[in-house]
Order: sequence, then C-alpha cells, then structure tokens
Amino acid sequence: MIDRAHYPSLSGKRVFISGGASGIGEGLVEGFVAQGARVAFCDIVADAGQHVADRLTPGAAHAPIFRQCDLRDIAAVQAMLAEVETALGGVDILINNAANDDRHSIQEVTPEYWEERMAVNLRHLFFTAQAVLPAFRRAGGGVILNFGSISWHLGMADLILYQTAKAAIEGMTRAMARDLGRENVRVNTIVPGNVKTPRQMQWYTPEGEAEIVAAQCLDGRILPADVAALVLFLASDDARMCTGHDYFVDAGWR
Repeated sequence: MIDRAHYPSLSGKRVFISGGASGIGEGLVEGFVAQGARVAFCDIVADAGQHVADRLTPGAAHAPIFRQCDLRDIAAVQAMLAEVETALGGVDILINNAANDDRHSIQEVTPEYWEERMAVNLRHLFFTAQAVLPAFRRAGGGVILNFGSISWHLGMADLILYQTAKAAIEGMTRAMARDLGRENVRVNTIVPGNVKTPRQMQWYTPEGEAEIVAAQCLDGRILPADVAALVLFLASDDARMCTGHDYFVDAGWR
C-alpha cells in the first residue's frame, strides 16, 4: 500500500469532474474526496455515478454530489454546471476527464459520426471551461486540467477521430493557459498511458497487456490512483507555477 501525499490546499476546494462514474474518473473523485475537497461530478451512466457517490459518502468531510448529464448537450451541460456551482458555492478546479475511445476505421466515418465523436471527446471541454470562468473570476483564480491521451503520440490503429480530438485538446490547453494566465487560472493537460480499468481490459488480452508492459520503461500496470496522484498535485497550490504543459503518466510507454 502506497502512502499517498496529502495537499492541505485542496481541503475545502470546490471541484467538478466529468466522467466520474468509472475508471480514471472514479479514481479522481475518490482522490479529491480523500483530500477533503468538495466534489461534484457527472456521468452519462446514472446508476454507476450514484453508486460512486454513495460509496464515498461515509466518512467523507464533504459528501460528493453526482449529476447525470450527456456532455454532447451543451445547454444541459451549462444548466448542470450552474446547479453544481450553486450547490458547491462556486468552482475552483475543473477536471475535464470524460471521453470515449470506441474503435473505428477511416472507412466507417460519416460526417454525422465525426460530429458526434468531436462532441464526445473535444467540444464539451471548451464549454465546461467557459461555464466555470465567472466562478473562477469571483474566486480570484482556478485550475483546469484537461485529459489528453497517449494514443495519438503513439499513432495507434483504429482511433483516428479519438486521436484527432485528443491532439486538439493539447493545443486548446496551451491557448487557454495563455489567455487565462493573467487571471490566475492555470491550465494543463494530463496524458495517461494505458491505465488498467474495466473498460480498457475489454480491448486487451493477457498477451496484449504483456506487450504494453514490455513497451514501457517501468514494469507493472498503471492504475487510476496513479493518474489521480498526478492530478492532485497539479490541482494543488504546490503546482502554482505549472501551466500550459502536458504531463504524462505512462510508465515511459514508447
């Protein structure tokens, strides 16, 4: 068992996390709750999201708040974030985690599928950031952490739209960091490697897992808690001079 770091500056901070019902997102919710933060999160899957909130409530300094939301619906996203801001009394930290890495070939892509994949994997990150900016300004600053992906850095197969969106996120992060820095808003990208989650396990055989580990510099599989450790640091005041960059947690996968 790893003795995880504690960040006093995160205690009581108001945090919103997208895609928090499973996998990396669930690990992020758990990590911030353990830091004593006030956490709200959303997911499209209602039952799983409520289960996470119920599981983490006992013993929490602040019970996490779950809201079901389809992030493809920007009006619904804006309404949900207004409700969350009221419930939390503001927002200090935005974690744009939600995405979907369904496999697809170039031949399968239609204009409609293109638009839907961009809505799932890119568009909502901009509009959630836009929605929380007034709260950041009232608070005197904030943190935005956008989730990228190792996939486009490796050029993996059958993920062209996902990789297009994830590459764009890194560009958007740099632009946001420049535009918002003088308002004391820090913006970074988290770039996970292959994280062992139930969803990822559907894509990989034991042989495939072994190939991933062999391509890493470090032995072992990355877990959601390993990603959360990086996120917690970058969200904390300890990272007060970190902005406009991409931070990898990939065990050196190349």
